[in-house]
Amino acid sequence: MRKISLMMTMSLDGYMEGPDRDIGWHMVDEELHQHFNDTLRPLGAFLDGRVTHELMADFWPTADADPEAPAPIKEFAAIWRDKPKIVYSRTLPPGPADWNTTIVPEVVAEEVRALKEQPGGDLGLGGADLAATFLRLDLVDEIKVYVDPILLGRGKPMFPVADTRIALRLVENRTFGNGVVLLRYERARDGDA
Repeated sequence: MRKISLMMTMSLDGYMEGPDRDIGWHMVDEELHQHFNDTLRPLGAFLDGRVTHELMADFWPTADADPEAPAPIKEFAAIWRDKPKIVYSRTLPPGPADWNTTIVPEVVAEEVRALKEQPGGDLGLGGADLAATFLRLDLVDEIKVYVDPILLGRGKPMFPVADTRIALRLVENRTFGNGVVLLRYERARDGDA
């Protein structure tokens, strides 16, 4: 069965974006971007909320047209364009959309579980609001947090306040040359040590 993997960048104090949706503090250098490409290339699809999808669609469809773009940027532009994308949105019209995208109006747990049972690579989940819904519905199998060495003081928290406790177990950590730390967790299921 395919896994759903939440992959997000956050500040050391727990924010995924600063005030006014600022993400200019994300420390993505060539090493980290190549890691993202290598991690995302084998995925079967991207699952995103509307805001995340619109941010991606504003840049990635033509990012490789810039002759000055670094190799990892050009590589990811092709990965993003070619990868199937399911975008959950109540405001966009449902159905097929540009860039290999399908718009779905609601997260229906049974439909997501059926998607996980289909053949293909794992599913990459993006967007804090959508992630909160998937976590609440017990649909997330893995969380990859990229902690940037910065304190923002305020912004949008990566994990909103919730009434549900979710046990995790650390399965990987890695420090990149720019100081970003990857913490990869899997759900701790009954019987896990």
